[in-house]
Amino acid sequence: MEKWRYVMMIKKGKTYNKVTKAVITRHVENLEKLDAEGKIELCGPFKGYPGVAGMVIFKTESYEEAEALCRQEPLVAEGYATYTLAALQVADKENHYLL
Repeated sequence: MEKWRYVMMIKKGKTYNKVTKAVITRHVENLEKLDAEGKIELCGPFKGYPGVAGMVIFKTESYEEAEALCRQEPLVAEGYATYTLAALQVADKENHYLL
């Protein structure tokens, strides 16, 4: 059985330098909610990667569901960031690394 994850790269927008503590609080609250719902595999900020704020790896049923979660991310919805979303086919010992 194929297993997929959806990788959101959060890219800093032109107004990212205006992000406030309140915006970050909404961002973290959103992550906490999604994690409690079992929709996040992994997330975190990047350091030393110019223009990219961070990444979220979603465990969703479909690309479309992950896309909807990207659009509701406060950094994106409030115009501070943009994103790219990629489908990642999981290769692991359960599927013999897709051999």
